[in-house]
Amino acid sequence: MREPEEGEKNRVVIITGMSGSGKSAALRALEDIGFFCVDNMPVVLLPKFLKIQSEERANPPTVALVMDLREEGFLGKYEKVFRRLENRGYRITIIFLDAGDDALLHRYSETRRIHPLAVQGSILESIGLERAKLAHLKSMASKVIDTSSCNVHQLKDIVQRIFLSDRDKKKLLFIHVSSFGFRYGIPVDADIILDVRFLPNPYFVETLKSLDGHDNKVMDYVLTSKEAGIFREKLIDMMHFLLPLYEREGKTRLSIALGCTGGKHRSVVMANSLGKYLSSTDYPFQIGHRDILKG
Repeated sequence: MREPEEGEKNRVVIITGMSGSGKSAALRALEDIGFFCVDNMPVVLLPKFLKIQSEERANPPTVALVMDLREEGFLGKYEKVFRRLENRGYRITIIFLDAGDDALLHRYSETRRIHPLAVQGSILESIGLERAKLAHLKSMASKVIDTSSCNVHQLKDIVQRIFLSDRDKKKLLFIHVSSFGFRYGIPVDADIILDVRFLPNPYFVETLKSLDGHDNKVMDYVLTSKEAGIFREKLIDMMHFLLPLYEREGKTRLSIALGCTGGKHRSVVMANSLGKYLSSTDYPFQIGHRDILKG
């Protein structure tokens, strides 16, 4: 869990914005890194809530709250409440989530939820009215995030990286390495799929056929080939190039799958070889062998 830094003891994060823009997902993202999160608290209760938090806990976590038009009277009261808290020494950080009309219409169509301002008008009219009502609050925001093209995972990455230190950001990129057999299908959750069926196949060596890629004899047979040496060198070079770029884009999980025919020999050896390289880096990682026990 993320501990609040010294300058953040009195920080309060307000997540607000357009209905359907992803505020609940943003709140969950902050909860995952140690924030104390509350959804849809009446803004007039915020000062009392913060007072109770400070009285009951010697080192209270940073608080994050979703506040928006669902609360009747929010628009007429938020500015006065926020100003009062700032006068008491609290630092209010407003994160405003926005999205284009087309994206919001599509999301309402998918979820079939009712817009909080919908009465008799269309959803598009309700979106326009909400956008106008929230214009001043948006102008006060410390950060405006356009979620039009974001999925929930991308939004989570964006929100978390606003508040994590550089040290903690490094820990966010988790690498999952797996071996698999093409015979049993391609892993649907893999970000990078590498086909190692060009390597010498131990399956056709009678003394190695019944063994798997963890066995030293199989490892020696695969890794001592010229092709394996070149491939491993290029794979490591690719990792040097890609991993910092994925970090910069805010990716939190990278799945690399290496496949051979049956998932028992060559892919296992090369997945383990990649894991050996990753063990020399600061990246957290995990290795799995999906099909090693099949066939």
